[in-house]
Amino acid sequence: MKRSSTAKLNRKVTTLRLQEMKVANEKISALTAYDFLTARMLDQAGIDMILVGDSASMVFAGNDTTIPMKMDEMLYHVRVVTRAVKRALVVADMPFMSYRKSPDEALGNAARLMQDGMAEAVKMEGGRSLAPIVERVVDAGIPVMGHVGLQPQSIHNYGTYKTRGTDELEAESIIDDARAFESAGAFAVVIEKVPMSLARRITDMLKIPTIGIGAGMGCDGQILVTPDMLGMNTQFHPRFVRKYASLSDEMVKAFSHYHQDVKELKFPNDAESYE
Repeated sequence: MKRSSTAKLNRKVTTLRLQEMKVANEKISALTAYDFLTARMLDQAGIDMILVGDSASMVFAGNDTTIPMKMDEMLYHVRVVTRAVKRALVVADMPFMSYRKSPDEALGNAARLMQDGMAEAVKMEGGRSLAPIVERVVDAGIPVMGHVGLQPQSIHNYGTYKTRGTDELEAESIIDDARAFESAGAFAVVIEKVPMSLARRITDMLKIPTIGIGAGMGCDGQILVTPDMLGMNTQFHPRFVRKYASLSDEMVKAFSHYHQDVKELKFPNDAESYE
């Protein structure tokens, strides 16, 4: 590898670096992490951005939605992830109702994620109505990433996880939300589960990077929930998740092998024991 390429790979990812990548048409890679070991491996693999997502409520804690995630629980996950990461930009999801009551409460909770959790940015779901809150948080020196399209924290309003923005009225509303995030000072915006043509329109309109999940190739970057793309979550099969491994099968196989070895007195052997 050339020296310049090595330096580029080792360069710390910041919000400015993401903006440079958009300008250079260099795609941004992002995945989620909730624990130290996974975060360290993602960082070693060169992933640009790690989201400590409130998806932990579902894939880590076993809830049906992201709504039960509390601030203290999120703060725990953020702490262990940031402890592992050297290069990637670490963004922390702000949990349900941790930022919508007032700008002061939003700022206080965002500050906890940054100061106590050592996150480097926070993410909020919403749009136009959040503009004053985003402005307040950004003005305090905390980078904010927006989230438009399908917003999991609003699932009880939707009543379904179907694709958003398929009609022109909702599409225009999503565009307006994305523009509002940019105007309020957000450094990037996640676009979830919308038609790829709409995601491309938004990406072309905005000067800040867009990160797609179920939004097609037109975004500036892509994100997936890590247990989904590793094939660990066997109950979730959306079309936008490409499975890069089938770890569920491999892990069950390993656990079964261990179980049999214990039952049949094959583990531990003499070499794995002490005199």
